[in-house]
Amino acid sequence: MAEEKPAVLIIGGLGYTGRHLARYLHENNLASTIRLVDKHLPELAWLAPEFKEACSKERFMQADASREQSLPRIFDREDNKQFDYVFNCGGETRYSQEDEVYKMRSYNLSMALGTEAAKRKIKCYVEISTGMVYKPDSVPRKETDKLKPWSKLAKWKLSAEEDLAKIEGLNLLVLRTVHVYGPYTSKFLATALCMARVYQSLGKEMKFLWKEDLRTNTVHVEDLVRAMWTGAEWYVKEGVAGRRPPPVFNIVDKGNTSQGDMARIMHEIFDIETGFHNTFISAFARLNLDHVVDDVNDETLDPWAELQNNAGISQSTPLSPFMEKELLRDMDLCLDGSEFERVTGFQYSHPKITKEEVEKVIESYKSMGWWP
Repeated sequence: MAEEKPAVLIIGGLGYTGRHLARYLHENNLASTIRLVDKHLPELAWLAPEFKEACSKERFMQADASREQSLPRIFDREDNKQFDYVFNCGGETRYSQEDEVYKMRSYNLSMALGTEAAKRKIKCYVEISTGMVYKPDSVPRKETDKLKPWSKLAKWKLSAEEDLAKIEGLNLLVLRTVHVYGPYTSKFLATALCMARVYQSLGKEMKFLWKEDLRTNTVHVEDLVRAMWTGAEWYVKEGVAGRRPPPVFNIVDKGNTSQGDMARIMHEIFDIETGFHNTFISAFARLNLDHVVDDVNDETLDPWAELQNNAGISQSTPLSPFMEKELLRDMDLCLDGSEFERVTGFQYSHPKITKEEVEKVIESYKSMGWWP
């Protein structure tokens, strides 16, 4: 029976999504083989204890999958069989980088993997993309809505989506995600939490730009990885292999998270005043975003370092209140995920971001000695 379970290759296997996927597959015994490929070593990946087994040395291979010469080593298996599912969780995840960085680290990676997966007739190649490829709107974007990427990362992700779809024989499934959060997250939510902790220590109000109803949709990492697995299984079972255009789905919780929701949660957890800058300041910020972002970072980075120092946190951690310019833009990240649920029967176990969910994130930081 065990032989019938799919063999799985996870690119970017030590990244945030990759490690959670590996753990989900390992703990639920869903795969016959799991191979994690990453440029970074496990020792440097801030792995929490519960990932140690899923991301063990036996499963791990250090390689740069965007380099063609690495591909045979990455894809070849001892028994000459092929992997069934390949998940691309790799690529550049930082915002506000140069085009060349995204082209090299994200686009080239996707194209190298897609080409190889087609050559080897992999049953399902899952490309993780971003919801920032849609023209922003406060009405939830459906998969068929107008595309107009509003970050450089999204621009290159969309190029990868379009060019992967042109690869002859590639069994492609594209999943577009929103802000992913959960234990140990170091991205979007983490930035807000670090900022709130700084404002709490300074006794200051935490003020947000733009408006309360600006959408910043979210999805819990556990739901994301379950959706990835559900999607791959659906793809193979339903016989949609090779369909053009390839299936594309939005993966987003039911909460339609907005800045107002985030502000309320920060207020409840940190007992600080939270509010929104008036339209005059927001209008100024829109014209002088570089300047505003620098000011915000100047205000928070030193106090954060001091908080860590006072708490005796000497090792480097993945947490920082550093604000990326592209994340501070007045753009709605607002997606409709109903199509994926309708087609696959998937259900979210974390339907919206709540105070309790966010407190669990802070607890995860404390358990790693990251939180001042």
